[in-house]
Amino acid sequence: MRLSAGTPSSFKVEVSQAKLNAIMARVKAFTFPDIPVGGPGGPWAYGASAAFMKDIVAYWLHGYDWPAAQDGLNRFPQFKAKIGDLDIHFVHEKGSNATPRPLILSHGWPGSYFEFLHVVETLAHPERFGGKAEHGFDVIVPSLPGYGFSGKPVKPIGPRRIAQHFDALMTGALGYDRYLAQGGDWGSAVSGWLGYDAPACKGVHLNMFGWRSPGVHPQGEAEDAYAARAAGLMQAEGAYFQEQSTKPLTLSYALMDSPVGVAAWIIEKFNGWSDLSNGDIEAVYTKDQLLTNVMIYLVTDTFATSTWLYRGLFEDPFGDPVPPGTRIEKPVGIANFPVDLIPFPPRSMVERHVNVQRWTDMGEGGHFAALEKPGKLVDDIRAFAQGIGF
Repeated sequence: MRLSAGTPSSFKVEVSQAKLNAIMARVKAFTFPDIPVGGPGGPWAYGASAAFMKDIVAYWLHGYDWPAAQDGLNRFPQFKAKIGDLDIHFVHEKGSNATPRPLILSHGWPGSYFEFLHVVETLAHPERFGGKAEHGFDVIVPSLPGYGFSGKPVKPIGPRRIAQHFDALMTGALGYDRYLAQGGDWGSAVSGWLGYDAPACKGVHLNMFGWRSPGVHPQGEAEDAYAARAAGLMQAEGAYFQEQSTKPLTLSYALMDSPVGVAAWIIEKFNGWSDLSNGDIEAVYTKDQLLTNVMIYLVTDTFATSTWLYRGLFEDPFGDPVPPGTRIEKPVGIANFPVDLIPFPPRSMVERHVNVQRWTDMGEGGHFAALEKPGKLVDDIRAFAQGIGF
């Protein structure tokens, strides 16, 4: 079933002072919990580092500049379009190439469309950075339903249904007859479904292993070792996944009225899933970047609905079942950044899930690739597109 797609209307981020005052009053009133002394594993072993959180709260209160951050969010043209029954918010920067080369970039949790704002200009206008105009893309960066400035679903939905909305955005609201899809985290699952379901999607670029073909299992020593390692990582770091995929509403009660709690829940993942120098999160991200991403959740009251996607993965059986062993046959590019919650399997295993046309071992970088290693990600997307003749 094809979704209806309305005409896009211009959008600008404008948050009321009353909303900002309410958030900052709760930040100021926050009482820190008791903190364990000692123990193995360093300051992040029990969760978000108390020292770092105290530091970022102080900066939030006395140094963070939301008006400047809001200006940054409004740097590129933004729109909303009614897709089916949901308003989808998106950035749309038309590239320098005379022939449109549409590229949709999909974020995940606990990120936001803010992650990609650092690469929009480079992708759209490479001639401004020493490249060629004909390599420019029309760059589309939506907010996932239930995230940021997009509309909120009335109940959990899964990544395949989101992909249907994004395809209708690209082909219906924007009128493209072909496009590429890129994503990490949930964005990799959404992009994978676009590659599987959407005829207009001509290729998929992934920086996380978000597509799984049913009935495909590890084979051989290297793949078995990977599966054991992945299970161990999920056991150690996957408690958030279990909570958000089973009882997201209970978590939301705990954090809905606590901006600092939301910040700790989110920033802990930026620390744990990133390629940090000497364990220093600020060697990779500025406080302003971390807080702007958090503020998008807070000013839109979307922390709760963002977590629904985990439940939706299991309870929203949208679309026809995928036959066992089916893989994505369209060209797929893999940007293998080494640090992640669950890193990529060996290439032999990935190729049984997707049609790998480009595989790049990045050597450095982690989960939030567009923020951590924007140059590497941009170069790989561009090389993948050229390699498949897009």
